[in-house]
Amino acid sequence: MNFTDLYERAKSVLNPRQLSKVADAGGVGAALLTESGNVYTGVCIDTACSMGFCAEHAAAAAMITAGENRVMKMIAVGWDGQIMPPCGRCREFVSQIHDDNLDTQVMVAENVIVTIRDLLPHGWL
Repeated sequence: MNFTDLYERAKSVLNPRQLSKVADAGGVGAALLTESGNVYTGVCIDTACSMGFCAEHAAAAAMITAGENRVMKMIAVGWDGQIMPPCGRCREFVSQIHDDNLDTQVMVAENVIVTIRDLLPHGWL
């Protein structure tokens, strides 16, 4: 699967909406391609007290629930369709759930692909 297909999968789950007075969801969608060729998607959940989580975390949780943890490619897309690089928390999270995920390819902007290792050049382990 190429990044164009992965972009479309991430964009397809976008559904910005208000959940309550203090929470909204769906403004960012993410898609992760695993070693076995499966794609897992997720959306962000934002809360007033910062207990929400990113779209990449939601997609990774679905992947882990399904018994996988090796990410080959990942992408996140904002409500306006713009590609977004993962935040530091997401970079670190994905790097820790499989030893080889430092080599995960991440599209951080149109036609710009880097690895998690590139995004985390000075690992703490």
